[in-house]
Amino acid sequence: MDIISVKNLVKKFEDVTAVDNISFTVKKGEIFAFLGPNGAGKTTTIHILTTLLKPTEGTAIVAGHDVREDSAEIRKRIGIVFQDSSLDRELTAYENMYIHGKIYNVDGRDLRKRIEDLLKFVELGKFKNKVVKNFSGGMIRRLEIARALLHRPEILFLDEPTLGLDPQTRAHIWEYIKNMKEEHEMTIFLTTHYMDEAEQLAERIGIIDHGKIIAEGSPEELKKRIGKDVIYLRFSDKTENCMETELVKNCKILPDGRMELGVENAAEALPRIFEAAMKKGQKIMEVSYHSPTLNDVFLYLTGRAIREERGNKLDVMKNRRKRWGR
Repeated sequence: MDIISVKNLVKKFEDVTAVDNISFTVKKGEIFAFLGPNGAGKTTTIHILTTLLKPTEGTAIVAGHDVREDSAEIRKRIGIVFQDSSLDRELTAYENMYIHGKIYNVDGRDLRKRIEDLLKFVELGKFKNKVVKNFSGGMIRRLEIARALLHRPEILFLDEPTLGLDPQTRAHIWEYIKNMKEEHEMTIFLTTHYMDEAEQLAERIGIIDHGKIIAEGSPEELKKRIGKDVIYLRFSDKTENCMETELVKNCKILPDGRMELGVENAAEALPRIFEAAMKKGQKIMEVSYHSPTLNDVFLYLTGRAIREERGNKLDVMKNRRKRWGR
């Protein structure tokens, strides 16, 4: 059963198309990730699905309700952890939770019990009376997750949930996310530009770039697009022609001049590849190979690594708004 259904969604800001005619579905109870660089359209999509932005074109149905027409009903059914913290830093952890519960009409003893249980769940029980401005980045993120769960949403949206956190804290957040799915049987929609995060958490991934979904599937399905192994070759002279042997599943010349080969078995394919290069008079200067990663998939689909991507015009506009707000 699909709990999110998006069809031909478009969002434009002035002359910038942030989301460009995308369609996808999210099944009830799964963890779905949007993976892509800064400026790819991830946050804009979440803002539409959580009714913070109106789409320019297309439709989006969330928990059975249209984002254009039923925003109030959708907001009752979702929880959100924004990319930037929205906690009141002058209040305690408990006070932030309490106010959120009141907004969602959770009252009395039930509210107090939920707060206590959730703070314990994210290991912040002993810090409940501590003012948030004294929290570390990881503690703030955990508190935001607890707050988003307070009204027991059907869908939890996490926008770059571990951005800027150290590796150990990121790993802890991943565990909380996995536990939330298991214990609360909720649907989780997250955005990230961390390959390992998408691979660790998501059952299905949509790779998004320049506002378009360029691939979708499970981590294993996406990596199988390349092959079981990936070989990178650098030649002494520039070459524009791909290697052709029966063991090469696919081949691509990368912008940096390297040749990327997808093969079933690198150990078996390499001798044939060296033999083919010698016959053509090509001298191989560098060779490396490994099992494919999601970064290899992104590199294969776009011609660049995800970490090489810098912010686009839309990011510049967003950053300016943040500075003006401060």
